[in-house]
Amino acid sequence: MATRNPPHTFPLERTVAGPRPEISPPVAFTPPPLACDAHCHVFGPAAAFPFSPNRTYTPPDSGIDDFLRLQDRLGLSRAVFVQASCHGSDNTAMVDAIKRGGERFAGVAMIDQSYTDDDLIELHENRVRGIRFNFVAHLGGAPDLDEFWELVYRVAKFDWHVVLHFDAKDFATYTDVLDAMPVPYIIDHMARVPAAHGIHQEPFQRLLERISTDDRCWVKISCAERLTEGQVAPFDDVIPLARALVEAAPDRLLWGTDWPHPNLNVMPDEGELLDLLAAFAPDESVRNRILVDNPQVLYTF
Repeated sequence: MATRNPPHTFPLERTVAGPRPEISPPVAFTPPPLACDAHCHVFGPAAAFPFSPNRTYTPPDSGIDDFLRLQDRLGLSRAVFVQASCHGSDNTAMVDAIKRGGERFAGVAMIDQSYTDDDLIELHENRVRGIRFNFVAHLGGAPDLDEFWELVYRVAKFDWHVVLHFDAKDFATYTDVLDAMPVPYIIDHMARVPAAHGIHQEPFQRLLERISTDDRCWVKISCAERLTEGQVAPFDDVIPLARALVEAAPDRLLWGTDWPHPNLNVMPDEGELLDLLAAFAPDESVRNRILVDNPQVLYTF
């Protein structure tokens, strides 16, 4: 797959921090065989895979070799790479990472109207199984809805799903969009609800109702470090939110690290994030469903 972004003139000025160079292994539980990090990214390396000229941030290189070391440290076997906005609709870095893992990895792309059916077939053959749209203001805001629906219906032919990244304050605005979705859809990062506002806040109640009543709806119980007050551990205020979702629909939840954590000021320890899943889902069988069985449904590893 050829790159779509123009090459950079080096050096690039990085505008966001990179992940921690050292992380802790999980101690709260041992991940089961075939456990999956269902939301992670690769950034570059920019010399080989240029960033988008329209990006809103410039991260340091965090490529597949760094990610493989993370997987070994956490004891995870599988991963779903989600296309990052800093690469725009050029999915070559992500596809390269998937190829490095063979059958272990899958992907979620970002595409635009320039993608032909042959391009989509190529992505499918490289284990891409969904597309993602950012509706978050600091990442450029909502897409044009006419283009959005055109792309959704095009990928529906491949039995792909759609990943939606919302700000909590905007979640209710898109009720009609969710109602009309022709394919399964995933709400990223618990709709980015601020954990300090608790489980009774309106955006979270809408999310809880959505996953409880719509079998097409999936949710990622990820990014505690973004939802918690102050963005620092131990993330206890996020636990009631995740547990409510686990109780509502344990068979339609995914978990991921969000490595390498774009646009964060304080970088989390991924071992602590994985340990937090034991608090989200204390029952081992439910936790294994989230880590193994649920990703298998969508990504057919």
